[in-house]
Amino acid sequence: MKKLIILFVAVSLLSCGASKTVRISKKVIKGDWVLNSITYNKSGTFNTTLLNDASKACFEGSTWQFIPNNNTGVYTINDASCATGERHFVFTIQEVDAETGLYDFLLKPTNEKQKSDTNQGFRLKLSALSDTAMQWQQTVNVSGSSLTINMNFSKY
Repeated sequence: MKKLIILFVAVSLLSCGASKTVRISKKVIKGDWVLNSITYNKSGTFNTTLLNDASKACFEGSTWQFIPNNNTGVYTINDASCATGERHFVFTIQEVDAETGLYDFLLKPTNEKQKSDTNQGFRLKLSALSDTAMQWQQTVNVSGSSLTINMNFSKY
């Protein structure tokens, strides 16, 4: 009976871990990325502030580092006309649909010690991920209409 309980507990613990898709995604995302471009699914000029931090122009060209073993990272705004410097964050990849492999990316800005001042995070759709490219999408409401923001990264 004891062996049966131990076996049951072991199987339960193993089944609670991250899905295979999430584990693979964490391996792929590990490392250094650059946010090359930010596009919209509609034409027009939009005044967007991303992650409650900076404008589209400031984020383009920013560098990102992901450390999946502790779900932390840092991005650096490099544009001299913006408030430059490092920003820390914690992140989580959550599988939304096991059949399609779609997943969300949760990002929460923090200080250097991974503590959040506001406890506010952002849910982004991790819409594409390969060894060399990644795309996040965020849908926002603009004047009663939805707008999708595409953030396009490349690994370096």
